[in-house]
Amino acid sequence: MAPQTPQSTAPDDAPHVSFAARHRNLLLGLLSIGLFFAAWQAVFLFVPFNKLFISKPDLIFASLVDLIRSGQLFRDLMVSAVPFFYGLVAATIVGVMLGVVMGWRTRVGWALDPLMTVFYASPLVALSPLIVIFFGVGMTAKTLIIFFLSVFPFVFNAYAGVRAVDPLLVNVVRSLGGKEMDLYLKVIVPSVLPYVVAGARIAVGRALIGVLVGEFFAASEGIGYAIARFGDLFALDKMFACILVIMVIAVALTEGIRFAERTAFPWRAGQ
Repeated sequence: MAPQTPQSTAPDDAPHVSFAARHRNLLLGLLSIGLFFAAWQAVFLFVPFNKLFISKPDLIFASLVDLIRSGQLFRDLMVSAVPFFYGLVAATIVGVMLGVVMGWRTRVGWALDPLMTVFYASPLVALSPLIVIFFGVGMTAKTLIIFFLSVFPFVFNAYAGVRAVDPLLVNVVRSLGGKEMDLYLKVIVPSVLPYVVAGARIAVGRALIGVLVGEFFAASEGIGYAIARFGDLFALDKMFACILVIMVIAVALTEGIRFAERTAFPWRAGQ
C-alpha cells in the first residue's frame, strides 16, 4: 500500500478573509456616520428649513470645501495647534510627575487626592474668564486653559498606575541593591506607561475643548474664534463645517493613541 502524501499546510490553503470582514468595525462606523448625515438631510424634506437656526449637510460640506480652498481653515488650525501642543505637553509632564509622586509617596497621595478630586470635578471652564483677566488675551491664557482641562486625567491615571505596581517587583529590585532611581526607571515607569497612554485618550478630548473655550474668550484668531465669529454672523454652514473638522481631529487623535496603545501594550488590547 503506497504511503499517503500529507496534505499541504501552506498559507495558500488558509481561509480567505474578505475586505469587509477585516475592516468590519471601520465600515460599520462609516455606515453609521453616513446614515446620520443622510437622515439629517432628509429631515428637511418634511420640515421647513431656516438657515438662521440650522444648516444642512450639503451646505456644510460646500462651506467646508470653500474654507479649504481659501486656506482660511488651515490658518486657523495652525494658530490653534500651537497652544494645544504646549498645553497638552505641559499637562503630560506635570500630570504624570504629580501622579507618580502621589502614588509612590502615600502621605502625599492622601494629602493631594481630595484636592485633585475637587479640582477635577469643578467646572474649570467657568474659570476661563478669570484666567483671561489675569493673563490677558493671547497664547498664555489659551495654553493655561488647555493645561488645566487636560492635566487631571494624567494625574489620576499615573496615580492608579503606581498603585497597581506589584510589590514583589519592588522587593526584588531592592533585594538586588537597587536604589530609588532604579525603582522609578525599571519598575514604576514601565508600569505607569500603559495608564498614561490610556489617560491621554481622555486628555486629548479635554484639550480640544480647552482650545475652543480659550479661543472663545482669549483670542482674535484660531478655529475656536472662527466658530464663534461664524455663529455671531449666523453663517451656520461655516460654523458647522469648523465643528465637523474639530470632531474629525478628535476622532483621529483618539484612534491614533488607541492604535499606539494596542501596538505598544498588546496585552491591554481587550481592556
